[in-house]
Amino acid sequence: MKMDYLSSTYFFDYETEAIQEIIQEFNSETLSPKEKAKQVYLKVRDHWRYDPYHIHLTGEGYKASIIAKKSHGHCIDKAILLITCLRALGIPARIHLAKVKNHIGVERLIEKFGTNELTPHGIVNIHLDGKWLKASPAFNEALCEKCNVAPLEFDGENDSMFQEYNNDGNVFMEYLEDYGHFEDVPLDFIFNNMKEHYSGIMDLHPGATEIRIK
Repeated sequence: MKMDYLSSTYFFDYETEAIQEIIQEFNSETLSPKEKAKQVYLKVRDHWRYDPYHIHLTGEGYKASIIAKKSHGHCIDKAILLITCLRALGIPARIHLAKVKNHIGVERLIEKFGTNELTPHGIVNIHLDGKWLKASPAFNEALCEKCNVAPLEFDGENDSMFQEYNNDGNVFMEYLEDYGHFEDVPLDFIFNNMKEHYSGIMDLHPGATEIRIK
C-alpha cells in the first residue's frame, strides 16, 4: 500500500480549516479507525445533499475545502470530501470511478442528460484492517427515502457500493463499467468522460466553469 493514499493534495486538502472543522468530532483516540470511518461516512452521506445537476468544469471546484462549504454535491464531490476526511484522520483512502445506471426516479435525469446512465460515478476505496473496501456516500438518507430505497450503510468490514433493488424489490441501480481507482483526482479523465457521454450538454456551455442544469 502506498503512503500516498494518506497524503494531502491540491484536491484532498485536509490541512484547511473547512476540513478540520468536519473531522474534529471524530479525531479522538477513543475511536478506532473503523469507527472513525463509519461515522465520517455517515456525516458525508447525509450532511451534503446529492445533486447530479451541478457539474464543475475547473479544478478548483473539486477541492475538498470548497465542496465542504456547500450544502450539496455530485457523487464525485462527495467521494472527494470523504476521502479527504479519511486521510485527515490517518485512514488511507483513494477515489474509484465507474459508470452506473439508475432505474428508479430517472425521469429528470433522462430529460436533462438524455440517458439514465451516470458517468463517471464517484466511489471511495477505504483501507481498513489490511484490506481495501468500497463505499459510496453519494445518496443521502432523505433522497433514499424519497426513492423508496434503503440508504447505504458502511460497517467498516464489507463493501458498500450501491443499492441493487429498492424496498419493493424492483431494480434500482446497476454498475455498467469499472474505471478503477486513482491516487489523486483524475481531472482530465473526468472531463473527457463527461464530454464523451454528455456532449449535448457540454456543447451548450462552451467555455463555462460550471454547469447548473435546471
